[in-house]
Amino acid sequence: MSTTLTAPLSGADRTAVKPRRIESIDLLRGIVMIIMALDHARDYFNRDAYLYDPTDMARTNDLLFFTRWITHFCAPIFMFLAGTAAFLYGIKKGTKAASFFLLTRGIWLIFIELTVVTIGWTFNVHFTFYILQVIWAFGVAMIILSALVRTPRAAQLLLAIVLIGGHNLLDNIHVAGNGLPAVGWSFLHEFHFFRFTSFSFVIGYPILPWAGLITLGYYLGGLYAPDLAPHRRKRILIRLGLGFIAGFFVLRLINHYGDPNPWQTGHHPFLSFFNVTKYPPSLDYILMTIGPALLFLAFAERPLNAFTSKLVVYGRVPFFYYLIHIYVLHALAVIAATLQGYPAADMTNFTHWVTGNPQLKGYGFGLPVVYGVWLIVVIALYPLCKWFDGYKRAHLAQKPWLSYL
Repeated sequence: MSTTLTAPLSGADRTAVKPRRIESIDLLRGIVMIIMALDHARDYFNRDAYLYDPTDMARTNDLLFFTRWITHFCAPIFMFLAGTAAFLYGIKKGTKAASFFLLTRGIWLIFIELTVVTIGWTFNVHFTFYILQVIWAFGVAMIILSALVRTPRAAQLLLAIVLIGGHNLLDNIHVAGNGLPAVGWSFLHEFHFFRFTSFSFVIGYPILPWAGLITLGYYLGGLYAPDLAPHRRKRILIRLGLGFIAGFFVLRLINHYGDPNPWQTGHHPFLSFFNVTKYPPSLDYILMTIGPALLFLAFAERPLNAFTSKLVVYGRVPFFYYLIHIYVLHALAVIAATLQGYPAADMTNFTHWVTGNPQLKGYGFGLPVVYGVWLIVVIALYPLCKWFDGYKRAHLAQKPWLSYL
């Protein structure tokens, strides 16, 4: 890299820094939050989702695959930007304050995942099924980053590279059963369902690559340090973005390392090439999604217009939006299932992911309805998000707990 990325300021040096909101980051975050809701609308409303996976090359079609594929960009970009936001928080508040905030917010997010988010996904108030997925992964990754922010910058970069680039070396290691070793290994690197007598849970986001991604975001947050000129930041982001994209194509063409599922020349070879692994995110997956994100950041650093100023609203209150959209989509799905003749109970009290309910096979709609529901929900939530954005910015100084939302 052609420049040294500086660390967050501490002590008296912070007094010279004027806190500023990076609108290009908020814009990108808002876009991925909007796209994210499409995947969840597909889960709750698409009939094919209850029959087969949209990435099943033997059964999928172009539009269905694209509907799933485009949402692959959401979680990694948001995790990356969470690291960048942590760096910017450290610039304003100092490394010690950033470490404390990351630790406490991480604990808070894990609690919310196990309670509010789990209920939203399952409508199961008996807590017999826990989904440890994206919010949980954010929480754990933030706790890890709370320690790493105190380490040398070079060590942060090295760890990020090792975790992102090397974790696929572990793909052939598996630990069977429901015991502690299996749970521990799943926590680190393997998607797994665990079923016990009175409850079950799934670890959907093994932490190793996600921890690497948030650390990389934190390190590259140095590109937004006050002493780095915008034109240099843009040049570095372009080079990195193109490098990530080139790395994806090279590794995917070699078809040997970078993803546990090599692409095939049988059904839909073009789609298969881009059908990379999310659970956990492979090296190919991260290169494919973060590369375009870096290019977006390079070219999006410009004044907002009437349209992008609305997208930014979702990016300023992403957690608030995330929580509400789950409940809204699930409630609408209950109504839809009832209208199609299914008991409301079929869409509640889940003990597995919604699309895994065998009683719902045959329920659902085509993709035009899915896209319609998605747009209606996103647009309907805009006034509420705009209100909360204004409330949060007006009261954050007096109510610091708002930063946890």
